[in-house]
Amino acid sequence: MSSQPSSSPDDTPDRSFTFDFTVYDDLDDPAQRWSTWLSVEPLCRGPEPRPDWLVTSQGAIDTDLGILKTGKEGDVFLLERADPLDPERSVVMAAKRYRGEEHRSFHRSSAYTEGRRTRNTRDARALAKKSAHGRAVAAGQWAWAEWQALVRLHEIGVPVPYPVQIDGTEILMEWVQVDGETAPRLAQTRPDRELLESYWAQLVDTLTTLVRHGIVHGDLSPYNMLAAGDRLVVIDLPQVVDLVANPAGMDFLLRDCTNVATWFRSRGLEVDEQELFGELMARAF
Repeated sequence: MSSQPSSSPDDTPDRSFTFDFTVYDDLDDPAQRWSTWLSVEPLCRGPEPRPDWLVTSQGAIDTDLGILKTGKEGDVFLLERADPLDPERSVVMAAKRYRGEEHRSFHRSSAYTEGRRTRNTRDARALAKKSAHGRAVAAGQWAWAEWQALVRLHEIGVPVPYPVQIDGTEILMEWVQVDGETAPRLAQTRPDRELLESYWAQLVDTLTTLVRHGIVHGDLSPYNMLAAGDRLVVIDLPQVVDLVANPAGMDFLLRDCTNVATWFRSRGLEVDEQELFGELMARAF
């Protein structure tokens, strides 16, 4: 009977592992922080498919580049997210940071929140009492409302900035630009006749898509749309309302129609807000 030769210690397969890792330098600049992409919940990250320009590296650094604009409910900053070990992975985004209730000037908020639900009774009581916790909850609610609106509108094909992530009262989103400069608000532009007609057609398509999904912007005006070259992009969405659930939904829609039609008429385009409102109501749902 033959026997198998015994193996020597030298014949034992090598099962050791080698790990490669890179050490990043500590951050000393107060305008910088480590990327918060992986520190937020999955539902707080932008919808898929995600754009190629998105930087998701755990070693990426966020750098504040300064304020872009101030608003009624918060301020918008420019923020660069870049991986220091991969110079090609870099993007500039818009960071909207909501202020607390005591520092906001967004009036009529109760009219916009009709039909919305507060997630728990403790928060509802705090909101009613306007306590410190209640003010923090309110700021978070407005940020969360805009985040949800951005995600939903992006998914149904409305031209809005791509929503990157939300972290507390900060929303990171696509920086809408033209040739490396922030796209101007529609109110700041003087488009020629052809472009004006194109903008109006895009706007009607956008409003039609919204009402078919039972959505009203609620504060639409030439100041809440960006003219990104030959396309319009809708911004500032925390006050989005449900056309049916909100008792003033139709009033908000008519006001949106009036605001935009008035501006287009002032630029020489013969449009009528009542006619637009009637068309939208006929196409709703």
